[in-house]
Amino acid sequence: MKHLTGLSGISAEKITEILDRAAFHKDLFLNAENEIPRILKGKRIVLAFFENSTRTRFSFEIASRNLGAVTLNFTASSSSVNKGESIVDTIRNLEAMQVDAFVIRHPSSGSAEQISRITAKHVINAGDGTHEHPTQALLDIFTLRDYFGSLQNINIMILGDILHSRVARSNIFGLTTLGAQVGVCSPVSLLPGHIPSFGVRVFTDIDDAIRWADAAIVLRLQLERTTGGYLPSLEDYSLNFGLTDERLEKIRKHMLVLHPGPINREIEISSNVADRIQPPGYSKSVLLEQVTNGVAVRAAILEMLLTEADRQPALSLDNSPKE
Repeated sequence: MKHLTGLSGISAEKITEILDRAAFHKDLFLNAENEIPRILKGKRIVLAFFENSTRTRFSFEIASRNLGAVTLNFTASSSSVNKGESIVDTIRNLEAMQVDAFVIRHPSSGSAEQISRITAKHVINAGDGTHEHPTQALLDIFTLRDYFGSLQNINIMILGDILHSRVARSNIFGLTTLGAQVGVCSPVSLLPGHIPSFGVRVFTDIDDAIRWADAAIVLRLQLERTTGGYLPSLEDYSLNFGLTDERLEKIRKHMLVLHPGPINREIEISSNVADRIQPPGYSKSVLLEQVTNGVAVRAAILEMLLTEADRQPALSLDNSPKE
């Protein structure tokens, strides 16, 4: 695996390998007594973010530094992109500085794949337009697998703006590959016309979706959609598609709740649902656990990409400190 530009077409075996390595990295990350081997020492990783980010950027930076790599932070607003330089020229100039990998976030769909074709270095897609966000989906899937043990025949609802969501697409590809049953729930105006071709169940009534689902991945409602003619108002969306205590209590359904963040409280999800981390109740939030898991998943991906090509051995439990 030279690059990770999406989960479409990635085998169940490869996804499982990433998740298994992430479990190992999570144990290293959370146990303060562990000395994390600097297996990427000497590597230079460019965090090339042409869009704003908090969780994704910081988790890649922490994962890279934990493994001994140097991170180079690129922001479009303070670069030659503002002077008209193309993304291709930007990447080629950075490559000439002898970097080893690019972590790319870009507003144009397909940009990560385009970059992977013009560079000899590793490319990791950190979100490209409305196309894919594979590392977010992998941390979501890791979180779900950690809770359920196996994803075979688990019903996972993705709730929100499916039409514009790169997170939804990557999750659909990854979850269905691992045997989960995926449903999407959204206003008709925010559903892609080709959504049935993804092999998912389609709900336009949130109560029906809740009755069916074992877990919900709630998507951030992009607030600009209300001014683009997709929705009558934020209030209308919240009333008909917001995940609230009232809905869960009415159906008396225990549900695991995920959200890629940032969240719009009291719009797509209520504060009570977003913050509930302990049962009893009709839901359990794992939003902060997702953030922790993001560091582990991204460490696993960096390790697998940057050591495989160099024929270096993967980290193993033998690398952990001995008593």
